[in-house]
Amino acid sequence: MGTEENYRLMNMIDEKAKLAGSNKMELLLFSLGSTEVFGINVFKVREVCEIIPITKTPNMPPGVKGIISLRGSILPVLDLAMCLHMETPGVESTKLIITEFSSHTQAFLVHDVDRIVRVNWEDVKSPQSTSNSQSSMITALTELPDGKLVSILDVEQILGDVIGEPEVPELANFRSEAKLPVFFVDDSNLARRKITEVLERMNLPHQSAINGREAWEKLQKIAEYADQTKTNIKDKVSLILVDAEMPEMDGYVLTRHIKSDPRFNGIPVMMHSSLSSVANKKLGQQVGVDAYLAKFNPGELAAMLSSMLPVVSAELEELN
Repeated sequence: MGTEENYRLMNMIDEKAKLAGSNKMELLLFSLGSTEVFGINVFKVREVCEIIPITKTPNMPPGVKGIISLRGSILPVLDLAMCLHMETPGVESTKLIITEFSSHTQAFLVHDVDRIVRVNWEDVKSPQSTSNSQSSMITALTELPDGKLVSILDVEQILGDVIGEPEVPELANFRSEAKLPVFFVDDSNLARRKITEVLERMNLPHQSAINGREAWEKLQKIAEYADQTKTNIKDKVSLILVDAEMPEMDGYVLTRHIKSDPRFNGIPVMMHSSLSSVANKKLGQQVGVDAYLAKFNPGELAAMLSSMLPVVSAELEELN
């Protein structure tokens, strides 16, 4: 990967503005020493560099190669081949992908980095569920023009496996008696599990989807049912929680659909994303999200949900 490509990674604000709401994304392609091609959303990539000395430290979790000092910061180095259980003896890793997401910064050690490609989210598909440990780390698949398949990694799951999943506390202070239903969508297995835990501890009924297109189809069915039965749609969905990057339809496009449909008037949309930069928050605001929260702090999520749901609760009391 040349200097020009790396420069693009460090100057992405204008590109983000163009891509958000267009249902497109850019992937950084890389390899782990096999013929398989992997990808990561460039929004999560801060820079790419040649491998530098890695300091091994005691008691590191499996998958952590050590730490590096880069531009004044000490970063853990995750060996992606080891994390995916696909080590290839004799194959040397040569690149570090510096990533930033979910309020964490870390380096991913990879065999080599190829290039950046732009793809349509509608051409990115959710993988079939299997019990394979490597498959559980893949959040989506897409096909390049030359026919090669790209496995898009669930970096949230990888980070959770290596450093541990965030613990969800009891959240008794946020427990609701109003039974206000929440609809959420996220393509990460880890994120869906943790969101479910939070909602259950808050005593909030919920429905979910694994990508933006499925979410929109389910939400339309909810709206159609409310129309047909002459019931209040807020009895079925009081708040919608969306991820930003998802297969088939991203969260920006999904939010735009929701906000342009009068049947969902008054139902707040909250974006809950590992993309935590100021630029991404502004992009969420541009498409109409009512709140934006970086993943994943269970207490912060519960507090944000609680602050938004009482408004809906008061509206329901007036209507009933």
